[in-house]
Amino acid sequence: MLADAMATVREFLEKINIDAALAFDEPLSAHTTFRVGGPADAWVEPRTEEALAALVAALRASGLPWVTLGGGANVLASDSGFRGVVVSTRGLASIRRDGNLLHAGAGTRVTELVASAIGASLAGLEFAAGLPGSVGGAVYMNARCYDREFAEVLSTVRRLDADGSIREEAIERGEWAYKRTPFMAGGAQEASIVLGASFRLEPGDASALAARARELEADRRAKGHFDHPCAGSMFKNDRAFGRPSGKILDELGFRGRRVGDAAVSEKHANIFVNLGKARAADMKALVDSARAAALEAYGFVLEPEVVFLGDFPD
Repeated sequence: MLADAMATVREFLEKINIDAALAFDEPLSAHTTFRVGGPADAWVEPRTEEALAALVAALRASGLPWVTLGGGANVLASDSGFRGVVVSTRGLASIRRDGNLLHAGAGTRVTELVASAIGASLAGLEFAAGLPGSVGGAVYMNARCYDREFAEVLSTVRRLDADGSIREEAIERGEWAYKRTPFMAGGAQEASIVLGASFRLEPGDASALAARARELEADRRAKGHFDHPCAGSMFKNDRAFGRPSGKILDELGFRGRRVGDAAVSEKHANIFVNLGKARAADMKALVDSARAAALEAYGFVLEPEVVFLGDFPD
């Protein structure tokens, strides 16, 4: 059955002619910050927006399973991988300045965007210093840290809609909230794919901006973000709980807890890490146990930031 599915995907991709890098049986562990995950039947990385649009149109018509993936920073890929086509946006990496605007492709790494802004003496993005992942992913989830979020500096978003059209429009702030965007399930643009974004920034002093970025990177380091492969915070914070998710898990004794090589950081209870050879199933079991403990102790339903890609055991 698996061989038949792979053959179908291979046959489909051999029939279309687009400008893209292509790999079969590609390990998702190489493309996620957790460094966990089995193989995808096919990995396709279009080099242009037009190539991505053509690929997505063909996939939608084919009925084959497919999914888009950016920098892989908030993704836990299953041990069995993904049966279908993973469409990577990493080939859409570019940065262009227009006065106080920075335009970036979806595949641009957030760290590169921040460095470009600081180098151009533009303020507003230094809060994201050290943030893993890509611009597309950060826009998709309205990435937030240090009490700032991407929606605050977003000017426009360029997207591929379900009808195959490419549009660039100013964002409607009413559709954006704490780690919520119209691109997520139930949003007005749920079927759209982020292709890029423009950021409206302010003039600033490059040396002061760089100092602030270093300060925030040091704070991330102190919290264990860079000690082992991880996805940053595992759970969103909910103000209704009265305290951050990390504090809740600390109270429940989760700091340092592990299942196999999947572990909760010794430095911060909302950072889940891969100590070396973690399996996705172990990480998921650790996540599930944390959610169950918070529910039983306080009645709180912790909401993961991480997206679970592929099939996981119940």
